[in-house]
Amino acid sequence: MSSDPVAADTLKKFLQFQKDEITGYHAYRMLAERVKDDANSAIIRKIAEQEMQHYRTWKKYTHQEVPADRLKVFFYTLCAHLFGFTFVIKLMEKGEETTQQVYRTFINAVPGLQQMLDEEAVHENELVAMLDEEALRYAGSVVLGLNDALVELTGALAGLTFAFQNTRLTALAGLITGISASFSMAASEYLSVKSESSEQSPAKSALYTGVAYVLTVLFLILPYLLFNRYVAALIFTLINAVVVIAIFNYYVSVVKAFSFRSRFLEMTAISLGVAFLSFIIGSVIRSVFRIEI
Repeated sequence: MSSDPVAADTLKKFLQFQKDEITGYHAYRMLAERVKDDANSAIIRKIAEQEMQHYRTWKKYTHQEVPADRLKVFFYTLCAHLFGFTFVIKLMEKGEETTQQVYRTFINAVPGLQQMLDEEAVHENELVAMLDEEALRYAGSVVLGLNDALVELTGALAGLTFAFQNTRLTALAGLITGISASFSMAASEYLSVKSESSEQSPAKSALYTGVAYVLTVLFLILPYLLFNRYVAALIFTLINAVVVIAIFNYYVSVVKAFSFRSRFLEMTAISLGVAFLSFIIGSVIRSVFRIEI
């Protein structure tokens, strides 16, 4: 492999490629150390070693040692704690797709680059497909809990807001409604999974559904505990709902390779649409029954 000096502008790009590879190496090593399952840890370490090999390939052209981007490694570490290791790995792989396109422009100038691309495109994808994370296997249960909580509680809170026009009373009614509904949803998920003869544990499916529901309920009700004006509380609750939808759909779009935009717009339209209809119903009920609280 050639070690001749390269042009200044090309050297700059090679150094960036080299930095990306060493950053990936340290990020994968970090993930491998925190993953408890030995099989998953071994797979991630293998991916890390590929990144180190690629780093050494670029070093033969730059003749320089390049430090990792510690900020990126920290970001990936944080994401691993929040969303799990599979999310981080797929997020990193998604970013490398763009890098691979740039690599192709140097195939003729860098012997061995095609092999590197093959490893990035094939071997790592195969390794990622072998990963098995429990939270990802129960993603469907989390979807059920989130979707139901967002649609039902956002609508309920909108209706209660204009029926009661009292933030504390609305929060109390919403919390009781939400907690009760979470138990109901968890029980339904338990019975559903149990009747399907699925490989999933009915108890764990119910737990993921219930926890996702309760956390969403608490996040949506929070504005009613922070604000005295019911209109402000409702506005921030709707904003919270959109934030939850955005975060969740971004997660799913990365780990499941779904379209973020279409799913986000669909869930947002449904949740806000139900909230608007509930607002109308709440206003009508208050007016017809002349409720004053």
